[in-house]
Amino acid sequence: MVSQKELVQLELNSNSIKQGNLACAGCQLNAAFKHSLTAIKNNGIAVVPACCTSVIQGAGDGYGMNVPIMNTAFAAAPAVASGIKRRLLKEGNTDTTVLVWAGDGGTADIGLAALSGAAERNEDIIYIMYNNAGYQNTGNQKSGATPRGTKTTTTTTGKKSRGKNIARMMVAQGVPYVASANSAFATDLYDKITRAVEDFKGGFRYIEIFSPCPPGWDVDTRDTHAMGKLATETGYWPLWEAVDGVVTLSKRGARYNDPAKRKPFQEYTKLQGRYAHIDEQLLILAEEDIEFEWKWIRRFMGEL
Repeated sequence: MVSQKELVQLELNSNSIKQGNLACAGCQLNAAFKHSLTAIKNNGIAVVPACCTSVIQGAGDGYGMNVPIMNTAFAAAPAVASGIKRRLLKEGNTDTTVLVWAGDGGTADIGLAALSGAAERNEDIIYIMYNNAGYQNTGNQKSGATPRGTKTTTTTTGKKSRGKNIARMMVAQGVPYVASANSAFATDLYDKITRAVEDFKGGFRYIEIFSPCPPGWDVDTRDTHAMGKLATETGYWPLWEAVDGVVTLSKRGARYNDPAKRKPFQEYTKLQGRYAHIDEQLLILAEEDIEFEWKWIRRFMGEL
């Protein structure tokens, strides 16, 4: 496992993302992408469907990332990544990592069929979904991964239904390595990307990263990192890995299996304007959704 000090030095050396790109202040996908590119040692090709990343990667004569990026239409990213990897293998290149870097709109909704198809074919790619819970690049519309109770421009009184859990879908489909991560826990994220690259090379891998969005969630830019930590500390965003369908809690998140050790959910919601003025019953249901997810985790850990 990498230490925080070691990771800082690795990122200084790799220079994966340039300063001054077009990310919003406090944007956590920017941090998550930096950790991920550092983990693949900049030896990769990123396929990015329409999303925030396709904007912040550069504009005009500028370019902010230290890997080649192929921009695609929403639904095409897994197919494009599959084609790139197959061509690399045909040329004898087995070392270059091909990853899809996509938001939840391009994953949970528009790209879901192509994602499932690539997983079924066991393509030799890593699919990373950064979950900022909405179509943030176009003004914070609801996505399938938007959690219950939150306000978006298309759920102005709070979303009524539970959000999709794509990581669970990937486990159900038999993907050999599936993991959840959080931009606020950089070393855990780095270790999971590294493990996906080194230990599960040759097949399909899926990692989902919690990635707070300051403007979409109506969060002070100074609070995004702290809010990311709270997401795990309240039990809302568990950290786990699944290898061949067997779930193991990550070291950084294992203690929150016990509800008594979690911080109150309200500490997380009060930092976000998207939960303000929402019906109290919806917030209760949103809190109950936390235990719904933990029951699934315990079942696949063999505890239930």
